[in-house]
Amino acid sequence: MDKIKVIISNNQKEVKIPTGLRMLVRRCCNAVLRLEEFKGPAEISVTFVDNKQIHELNHLHRGIDAPTDVLSFPMGEDGVYDINPENGAQILGDVVISMAKAAEQAQRYGHTLQREVGYLTAHSVLHLLGYDHEKNGLERVRMREKEELVMTQLGLPSTSSYVMSEDEE
Repeated sequence: MDKIKVIISNNQKEVKIPTGLRMLVRRCCNAVLRLEEFKGPAEISVTFVDNKQIHELNHLHRGIDAPTDVLSFPMGEDGVYDINPENGAQILGDVVISMAKAAEQAQRYGHTLQREVGYLTAHSVLHLLGYDHEKNGLERVRMREKEELVMTQLGLPSTSSYVMSEDEE
């Protein structure tokens, strides 16, 4: 597989970033791109933020006045991406993860922060590749299957259900 550059920034102080989490995020990005048989070098930016920051981004970009767990900002359309002139990599886009929300959800679902951040990363990279679970139920099922396959490949299988009530979605 071609080189994948994952740029990770921590712009929050609320949740301590566990040892190995950055490596896990890189492994998740690589696993999704391998699963999707992505061709060529790629670049992905992942930023850890707090609830206030993600709330502002969610309101600005989606018109939703509330914090969320993760946001994806794809840089491509229909499989065509901008190219980084320095290294020739396709710039897939930005992933923004609320570490406070990730910690809260890990506790709610009864698994580790690592698993939750890994899941959110896989979910977001699929969005960067054009998947959209909000379009229809079939796309949502496809995404969930791919997310769980990546988590299992990385040794982080689901230990609980992600079934949510309508008001949690």
